[in-house]
Amino acid sequence: MMISCIIIDDDPVVIEYLKDFALQTPFLNLISTHQTAADALKVLEDENIQLIFLDIGMPGINGMEFAKLLNDTKGDAVPRIVFISGFDRFALEGYNVNALGYLLKPPAYEDFFKVAYKARTYFENVPKLSGSRAYNETDFIFLRVEHDLVRVYLKDILYIEGFKDYVKVYTTGGNMIKALATMKNIEEKLPESSFMRIHRSFIVSLDKIESIHNSTVKIGKAIIPVTAQFKDNFKKFTDKWF
Repeated sequence: MMISCIIIDDDPVVIEYLKDFALQTPFLNLISTHQTAADALKVLEDENIQLIFLDIGMPGINGMEFAKLLNDTKGDAVPRIVFISGFDRFALEGYNVNALGYLLKPPAYEDFFKVAYKARTYFENVPKLSGSRAYNETDFIFLRVEHDLVRVYLKDILYIEGFKDYVKVYTTGGNMIKALATMKNIEEKLPESSFMRIHRSFIVSLDKIESIHNSTVKIGKAIIPVTAQFKDNFKKFTDKWF
């Protein structure tokens, strides 16, 4: 398969290195190169870009900030990212912004090929997240758990608790999955007919609610409050039954 990619780096010398590497790699389709993140926005809007080789230390909006922006706005359609940096201290933060890998400056073709091949393997094995979907979207979602994408069936989800940059997904059988995601991102993945956010930090599966008392719902052993921000929406749901 061919992977469409772009390069964003403020150093023209590094761009030439990476451009040459990309042209040597038969499964990469280099669309364009850019010296600022802002300059790359148009091609990201107009083209189906799957992979970005992205410098972290750029003037203006840096690579990490740009990756977070893409992650917040594009959902599942966000391109995968390979960061370029003279330092490896950004590795942990990179997992929160869909980073597939890192290239340390000055880049070597061997390292470039390894991370490009990793991208190829990713897109071959997870086509459902980057192209047309041949499955029933209401059946399951994928969650990022450490280095893996884990499939979670919606019918098994009881409720989801959100933290700053990760969520805990509680499922039937007393299991809990800790995944790298924001509540906003998770909420966008879930069908509104089956899930509802009732608290800044909680999304519940509507068919798993066992009882409702005043402004709380009971799911299993959990008692979850319905806060003022979400009361009107929740009332529309409960009005169907009262």
